[in-house]
Amino acid sequence: MDLASDKAAALRLVSVSRETEARLDRYVALLREWQTKTNLVAPSTLPQIWTRHIADSLQLLELAPQAKIWMDLGSGGGFPGVVLACALAETPGAQVHLVERIAKKAAFLREAIRVTGAPGVVHLSEIGDIVENWSGRIDCVTARALAPLHQLISFVEPLVNRGSTALFLKGQDVESELTESTKYWKIAAKLHPSRTGGQGWIVEIDHIERRN
Repeated sequence: MDLASDKAAALRLVSVSRETEARLDRYVALLREWQTKTNLVAPSTLPQIWTRHIADSLQLLELAPQAKIWMDLGSGGGFPGVVLACALAETPGAQVHLVERIAKKAAFLREAIRVTGAPGVVHLSEIGDIVENWSGRIDCVTARALAPLHQLISFVEPLVNRGSTALFLKGQDVESELTESTKYWKIAAKLHPSRTGGQGWIVEIDHIERRN
């Protein structure tokens, strides 16, 4: 499938404004340029960047329509963080905090925010450091392809206990990851099937308690 067909397929799954589409076009062009020297996404997924990565990220907005302040952990190539920022650019007061510990990827994220004009702030930091010292409001915290679920829960526990909702993009092993997580945590988790097909799921968590 060529890039134009893939983009058309993605925009049938998730609709965006013309302005958001233009920002996403600039982001995709930048990512394809940087991908030649920095591995930002699996090379095999580049031809399906719109359906595999962009639509996958955009679907989170429908699960948290009121959320304005987001934090994306381990942002890497910008999924879902930069995509969310592009989509939220017309929302007054919106902000996406992108947390990335690898300097080269953080540099890419800063450039992506600059060229798209999206409301994002890049934090070059370990996740634990930023979460433990965070005092501001976060409506929604996200992560994609970052760590096993029980580990993600330990990262976001302080934020969720202060009122954030966590949305994690997960693959087909989500049930076994949930089972493993309940050994360490009492959680209220909702599962949403991914709209982009495959075996993907979104795990929504808004309550976390540590098991003794």
